[in-house]
Amino acid sequence: MSGHVRERVDKYFEEVVRRNAGEPEFHQAVAEVFESLTVVLERHPNYADGALIERLCEPERQIIFRVPWTDDNGNVHVNRGFRVQYNSVLGPYKGGLRFHPSVNLGIVKFLGFEQIFKNALTGLPIGGGKGGSDFDPKGRSDAEIMRFCQSFMTELHRHIGEYTDVPAGDIGVGGREIGYLFGQYKRLTNSYESGVLTGKGLTWGGSQVRKEATGYGAAYFVAEMLKTAGTAMDGKRVVVSGSGNVAIYAIEKVHQLGGTVVACSDSAGYIVDETGIDLELLKEIKEVRRGRICDYVDTVPSATYVAGGSIWDVPCDVAIPSATQNELDEKGALTLVENGVRVVAEGANMPTTPEALRVLRSAGVAFAPGKAANAGGVATSALEMQQNASRDSWHFDYTDERLSKIMSDIHGRCVATAEEYGKPGDYVLGANIGGFVKVADAMLAMGVI
Repeated sequence: MSGHVRERVDKYFEEVVRRNAGEPEFHQAVAEVFESLTVVLERHPNYADGALIERLCEPERQIIFRVPWTDDNGNVHVNRGFRVQYNSVLGPYKGGLRFHPSVNLGIVKFLGFEQIFKNALTGLPIGGGKGGSDFDPKGRSDAEIMRFCQSFMTELHRHIGEYTDVPAGDIGVGGREIGYLFGQYKRLTNSYESGVLTGKGLTWGGSQVRKEATGYGAAYFVAEMLKTAGTAMDGKRVVVSGSGNVAIYAIEKVHQLGGTVVACSDSAGYIVDETGIDLELLKEIKEVRRGRICDYVDTVPSATYVAGGSIWDVPCDVAIPSATQNELDEKGALTLVENGVRVVAEGANMPTTPEALRVLRSAGVAFAPGKAANAGGVATSALEMQQNASRDSWHFDYTDERLSKIMSDIHGRCVATAEEYGKPGDYVLGANIGGFVKVADAMLAMGVI
């Protein structure tokens, strides 16, 4: 049975690669899930019926569109917009919009595929989707970003709705962009559907903790991992890559839980501050000035800035890669292991290469995949949807408690599932199977869809 199942899974993966040529990130995401599925297909052969795996890998809908916009000098630019509505069996499609030059269909599909299982793990009624554009907001004025967002939403609004597809932010899409997108949606539809986008401002339908949620959630998940290992965050030395929204609020919550984040980064380099990253200064630089991480050392001369290089050279007990996909490679993982890392939790989506993951696993490092560790953002988005549906607004502490409980539940689900399938401590297998089983059961119940 084992050989037959493995052969079938391998054969279909070859078909995924053939039918989705030139999309390596998507291939990587599918391979990582398939690696965990043999054991569950052996135990429950019904999951192999009805081409369920094949249907799961094929998006329900892929939308690609032109986004023309005019810069402040009157020049017309054309970008490409995407929305992949991957799986709606548990609820409306839910997943962020990413504005970054690297965005292409393969990256959006990989993100959407991951989102299916991540959203299922939250226990909330949301399906999986993702979108974005190859537009680069860096260096653009507010007026240029507004014109781009309005053009983007002019097409996207045809395909979304609070019961259909609810986008949120991601890399390059924060509160400013969500505001422009929501304003254009309201203008085009002549209706105030606050539940159609999440990550909104607090005065117009947004949720407390939404901005902080992905970073907070990753820190909560790490705390659960440490507790399971018989220790705690107190006194732990932590490295968080990136310096965007996820990284900033992971740093904040790690500090609140008693750890010390000594390093963070951006695309140009990284800083090391042995006394702990000054969070208010980092927020000032990144959220207010929209500056670069190197500006930190102008105010904190005792800190060190390293242009280029690898942040994974900094010794730590806990690493939280929170920048972008495939940022932690084999060399970085080997250095982390050599320096004694005990826990790695993905704050970003698939920031760890397969080679790096093999290194960490073989060294016995506890590793949490993004579909579990960074699910806090989408979980709080779903809480925002609940508040919008009931015309309600929850206070910060209550929402933070809900987030903490959801992350604890996800951790418990991963641990229990890994133990059930004979791989105790394997968070990757626990997350993949935990999410898969929930989606697969619903798909089987609904027939061939």
